[in-house]
Amino acid sequence: MREIGIIKRPGNTEEPEMIAAELQLWFRERGINVVIDQVKQGLDLLIILGGDGTLLHVAEQASRYGIPVVGINLGDLGFLTEVSKDERYEALEAILNNKFTIEHRLLLKTRLISRGQASEWRRALNDVVISKGNIDRLIQLDSWANNKYITTYRADGLIFSTPTGATAYNLSAGGPIVHPALQSILITPICPFMLDSRPLLVAPNTILTAKLKNGPRQDVKVLVDGQSAWDIHLDDTIEIQASEYYLKLIASSKKDYFEILRNKLNWGSSIKNGRNSSI
Repeated sequence: MREIGIIKRPGNTEEPEMIAAELQLWFRERGINVVIDQVKQGLDLLIILGGDGTLLHVAEQASRYGIPVVGINLGDLGFLTEVSKDERYEALEAILNNKFTIEHRLLLKTRLISRGQASEWRRALNDVVISKGNIDRLIQLDSWANNKYITTYRADGLIFSTPTGATAYNLSAGGPIVHPALQSILITPICPFMLDSRPLLVAPNTILTAKLKNGPRQDVKVLVDGQSAWDIHLDDTIEIQASEYYLKLIASSKKDYFEILRNKLNWGSSIKNGRNSSI
C-alpha cells in the first residue's frame, strides 16, 4: 500500500482526532502516506473512524472509486464498522499482510422523475425511503417491478432497502433481516393500512418504480441513506435499481455476521455461544 485515507466522525469529541493522528504516524513509520477526510481515486484503503453513519456518508464515493473500506467503531451499533478501537492495530496489521476478506455490498441508485424530467442518480448503501411528513393521512403509492404492477401501498411511506440496510429502518418497520451476501432489494411499507401488506424481496436486476397517487399538496419526501434528497408531488415517480458500483467492505476476521447480530440486537441474552449461561 502506498496511500490510504482516514475519515473521522464529525463532532466535538477529541477521540477521532487523537486516533487519526496516532494512525497517521503508525502508517508513515511503515512508508505509507495518509490523507485525512478525503476520498479520492487511487487510495489503497479507506479507514472510517466513527459509526455506521460516518461510513454511509462516504460509501458512494468509495464504491465509485473501488476503494476498500474498513470501519473502526467509535459509535454504538456498528453493523458496518465492525472493528473495535481496541482491535485497530491488530486488524490493520492483518490488512497490511494481506490477511483479510472483502465483501461486495450492494448499493441502490435512485432518481426522481417529475414532469418528464429525470434528476441525477443518488446512491444508497442502506435504503431509499419515501416518507410522509406532518400530514395526518396515509399516502398512496402505486408500485411496479420491471413495469409490472405490484400493488398500491396505503401507508406512512415505503422503504427500498439493500441487505446491508435490512438491519436499519427496514428492521424497525417490521421487514426481514437478510444476509448481506444475498443480492436482493427489499420493499417494506411503513405502518401500512392493510395488515396483509407485507414486505417483499425481489431480484437485484429488478427496476422498481413508485408513483405518488394522492396529493397534490402532500408533505412527502425522499430520503437517501437518511439524507433528504427530494420533495415528491402528485404523479412524480421514484425509480430504484441496483447500482453498478459495489462497496468493497473489509470484514473483521474475528467476528462473523451472526455474532454481530447477536451482540447488536441482544439476541439470546441468557444464552451464550449455544449454551445456557445459567449452566
